[in-house]
Amino acid sequence: MNQAAPIRVLIVDDSASVRQTLAGILAAAPDITVLGTAADPFIAARRIQEEVPDVIILDLEMPRMDGLTFLRKIMAQRPIPVIICSTLTEAGSRMLFEVLEAGAVEVLPKPRIDTRQFLMESSIRFCDAVRAAARARLRPGRAPSRTVEAKLTADAVMPPPLPGRAVAETSRIVCIGASTGGTEALRDVLEALPAECPGIVIVQHMPERFTAAFAKRLDGLCAIAVKEAEDGDAVRPGQALIAPGGRHLLLQRSGGHYTVAVKDGPLVSRHRPSVDVLFRSTAQCAGSNALGILMTGMGDDGAAGLLEMRRAGALTLAQNEESCVVFGMPKEAIDRGAAARIVPLDRIAHEILLADAPTPPRRPASAK
Repeated sequence: MNQAAPIRVLIVDDSASVRQTLAGILAAAPDITVLGTAADPFIAARRIQEEVPDVIILDLEMPRMDGLTFLRKIMAQRPIPVIICSTLTEAGSRMLFEVLEAGAVEVLPKPRIDTRQFLMESSIRFCDAVRAAARARLRPGRAPSRTVEAKLTADAVMPPPLPGRAVAETSRIVCIGASTGGTEALRDVLEALPAECPGIVIVQHMPERFTAAFAKRLDGLCAIAVKEAEDGDAVRPGQALIAPGGRHLLLQRSGGHYTVAVKDGPLVSRHRPSVDVLFRSTAQCAGSNALGILMTGMGDDGAAGLLEMRRAGALTLAQNEESCVVFGMPKEAIDRGAAARIVPLDRIAHEILLADAPTPPRRPASAK
């Protein structure tokens, strides 16, 4: 039985210590190999001429040519999946969106090695990002590894729902989960929504300090208000709350109103924030009043939670394969029977508005 070839990665960063750290992290993964490293884009270009990598990890601040310029040249001349690894995108919404719009598959902060836990989480984050990037731009005949790794479920943050427990009816709430490719997909959805829309709660897999910039940029582009969620925030019509990177986001209910809780906790389904955690909390406190949507991303985070939402009476949707950057999370949900419908990206905003539309009263059978 033939084993899939390892994913070949080129690391481009002017810091020798960062190159060494990233090379060490990736070399520990059996399905990833470091093709080489480069201290600037000119050296990287020569290496690409010798052998084209499957994925490039690219810094933004470098001598002779900045990373954004190099990214644009790559995408114009020879598209290769690129992961941006930089501190510049952590606080600047403009830079974050520029690299995403230029074609970066993922944006990550510099790896943290100050404690064992941070090093472990950086390792998980970078290896998963490389796998997702390689899958987003597959070469003909290549298939990604299907190795199943041990991971925690939403049980680590909150207990499973009690069978048969009903949820009282209240206003409609929309919960969305996304990962690789989700930043631009979410922008498409939220930009298409009018200011009069149901309250939205979002988990997009992003590192800490990135989501504030992401939310700020979306807020400037959309008719609805968009903000990074804070503990105790009310979920309001015409507003989207985005889970802060590095924290779990849960939906809570007080009477007929919803708020969110921001909590620490372990990685769930290999992520924090986890879509499974948000979806489980929504199933428990919103029931049939919710709409759950699982969008593009690698892995299976959100599939179990979406099934819990469907069993609680919620309407559930999965993004279709053709419009996904990576058809991983939606596929898992579909395979488990968690998605009531499969829809393309350009239909999701319409489905949100359709779900919030009042149901017309049924006419008596005797009416003419």
